[in-house]
Amino acid sequence: MATPDFIHTIRADAGQQLLWLPGVSAVVLDDQDRVLLGRRADTGKWAVIAGMPEPGEQPAACAVREVYEETAVRCVAERIVIVRAMPPHTYPNGDICQFMDITMRCRAISGEARVNDDESLEVGWFDVSALPELPDYELLRIEQALADGSVWFEPAP
Repeated sequence: MATPDFIHTIRADAGQQLLWLPGVSAVVLDDQDRVLLGRRADTGKWAVIAGMPEPGEQPAACAVREVYEETAVRCVAERIVIVRAMPPHTYPNGDICQFMDITMRCRAISGEARVNDDESLEVGWFDVSALPELPDYELLRIEQALADGSVWFEPAP
């Protein structure tokens, strides 16, 4: 995800220390329940579409905005499927972030999937039985989005 201007402002004072930040991930499904994925420009790996809400932006609005900005697909957010703290991540420049991720199940309503900004190398629809290699946390997002259950969260110890 591209670094928003408000994070650059915070980093000017905070340096590279750990920042605790909100994150929103969107598992976008089409009418055939295929999953929309993007191959990230920063890592070269496939992932669900994700980003950071702007200050004051609601999670569902962030999901819809990020999906359009990155893929040119219009979608609607249907429900929250996961809320979880992700492990800290150190970026190549040394900045450290940890995200409280809210994963939303979204439904595509229009648009042809294509690379729509500089955050993705490729985008495409994937049948659940033919997903590219994905880390376990991405697979959990997709699994929970396809399930009819309640919101998944890490149980308290």
